[in-house]
Amino acid sequence: MGGAATPAPPLGPTLGQAGVNIGDFVKQFNDRTAERRGEVVPVIISVYEDRSFDFILKEAPASNMILSAMGLKSGSGKNLTKKVGKISRADLAKVAEKKMPDLNAGSIEAATRILEGSCRSMGVEVTD
Repeated sequence: MGGAATPAPPLGPTLGQAGVNIGDFVKQFNDRTAERRGEVVPVIISVYEDRSFDFILKEAPASNMILSAMGLKSGSGKNLTKKVGKISRADLAKVAEKKMPDLNAGSIEAATRILEGSCRSMGVEVTD
């Protein structure tokens, strides 16, 4: 979670095996994600031979962004029979714009179509 990383498992043991200074990583991560507190923040960590590291922050998972835009806590466990809500294409396009750097799409329209698939799997109906 943004701004709330701790050296507790699973993060601490994983970084410890790679020889990373866990306290240093946690401090840097929390500093860089303070404004994203409470949000899931995926990260790609590169560890070098001298045990130094750098990391890249990604956008939240698409499902979390969609649910946040709708004000919901979770999707449907039975997406084909139980719908949890509706989202407009315009609102989905806003989510797609934010998620665009992490998606393999050449345009906002293509990114929106990718997110429509995520909506279907979560039991969210996309409306015009």
